[in-house]
Amino acid sequence: MKHILFISYDGMTDPLGQSQVIPYLSGLTRYGYRFTILSCDKPEKYAVNKNYVEELLHEASIKWVSIPYHKSPPVLSSIYDYRKLKAKAKEIYQADPFDMVHTRPGLPTLAALWLKKKFAVKFLDDVRGFWADERVDGGMWNLGNPVFKAVYSFFKRHENECLEKADYVTCLTYAAKTEMLTWKHIKKQPLNIEVIPCSADLQLFDPSNINRGLKEQFRQELKISDGDIIFSYLGSIGGWYLTEEMMRLCKMIADKIPAAKFLFISPHRHEVIEEAAAKQGVPSAKIMVRQAARHEVPVLLSFSHYALFFIKPCYSKISSSPTKHGEIMAMGIPVITNSGVGDVEMIVNKYNSGFVLKDFSARSFAEVVNAIASGKTFDKAAVRKGASEFYALGEAIERYRKVYKSILG
Repeated sequence: MKHILFISYDGMTDPLGQSQVIPYLSGLTRYGYRFTILSCDKPEKYAVNKNYVEELLHEASIKWVSIPYHKSPPVLSSIYDYRKLKAKAKEIYQADPFDMVHTRPGLPTLAALWLKKKFAVKFLDDVRGFWADERVDGGMWNLGNPVFKAVYSFFKRHENECLEKADYVTCLTYAAKTEMLTWKHIKKQPLNIEVIPCSADLQLFDPSNINRGLKEQFRQELKISDGDIIFSYLGSIGGWYLTEEMMRLCKMIADKIPAAKFLFISPHRHEVIEEAAAKQGVPSAKIMVRQAARHEVPVLLSFSHYALFFIKPCYSKISSSPTKHGEIMAMGIPVITNSGVGDVEMIVNKYNSGFVLKDFSARSFAEVVNAIASGKTFDKAAVRKGASEFYALGEAIERYRKVYKSILG
C-alpha cells in the first residue's frame, strides 16, 4: 500500500482543510492509498475543532500530525514554521517512509522539494494558486518593502523549480493551465498538468437534505420572514474579497427591492462587514452576520435567493477556483459575481447560473438589480446539475487517482 505525506500550511481545523483536503484524501483511501497529513493549525482553531477533525480522519484511517501555526513576526514566523515542517516531515519519513509527498503551495513545497532531493520520494505539486503573486495581489506582501520584495523573488524562483522537478502538476482552473503552458522560462515544457477544480460535497450541500429543525432555529434567531429576499455572502472578508464593492451593490439592491436582506456567513471580521454596511448606508436591520460550523453552512445558505461574491480580478486570480462557488451552485442558488477570476465566468455562462459583472460601475450594478427586480429567475435544478458536472467531489477524486497512478504506478 503506497504511503503519501500530504503537507498543508492551512490547518485541518480551518474550514478549507475540512472542505478541500480531508474529503479528497478520504476518497483516495478507497483506492489503496495510505495517508499522513502534516498541517500547521492556528492554536485557537485547534483547541475548538481538534476532536471533530480527529473523528473525520479516524473514519478514513488517516494519520494526522499537527504543529502550531505562527503569524508574527512577519517572515521570521514563516521561517520558523518551515523549519518545524521540515523537521517533522523528516521525523515522519524515518519512522514510516512514504512514497510520495503531495503539497499545497508556499512553505509546504519547500519541505517537499527538500524531501525529494534527500529521500528521492515522488512529488506532486498541487498548484492551488499562484501563491507568491496572491500574496502581492492580496496586500500581504508590499513590494515597496525590500524584505517582501526579496521574499517574493525567492518564492517565484522556487515555484519555477517546483514545476520543473515535480513528478506531476495539478491546478484548479483551465485558465491557469493555459497560462502555465505559455511560461517559456520553465524548461520542462509542456508540463504534465491536470485541472482539478475545488470540489463541492454534493451530499452535504443538497437543498433536499437540509435539517428543517435547525433551519427553523436559524430563521427565528435571524428574524427572517417568509417575504424576505435573501442575498448571501459565504466566506472570509478582506484581502482580494471586495467588501466595499459588494456593499455598494447591497445598497443599490436595498433601495430598489425593499424586501431584500443580506446574510453574511463568515468566520471572522464581522465588524468590517458592519462598518462597510454603515459606510454605504445599508440599514443595519437588513444586515445579518453569522459564524457557522461546516454542517450549518448549507442550512444558512438555504435561505438564499441569490449569493454574492466579488473577488479582485488580478493576475493571480486566474488560478483561483472559489470553493464557495461550487457549494453555492450545489444548493441551486444563482450567483452575482465578477469576471476575471479563474473559470468562474465560463461556468456561470455555461450553466446559466447567475450574473457576471464586467466591472463594478453603477451602470453594471443597475443592470443586475433591475433584472432581479423585474423578476429574472434561474432554474435551481439546472444550477445544481451544473455543480454536479463541474464541481463534483467524486470527479475530483477520480482525477487525483489518475495522477497518483501516473506517478506511483
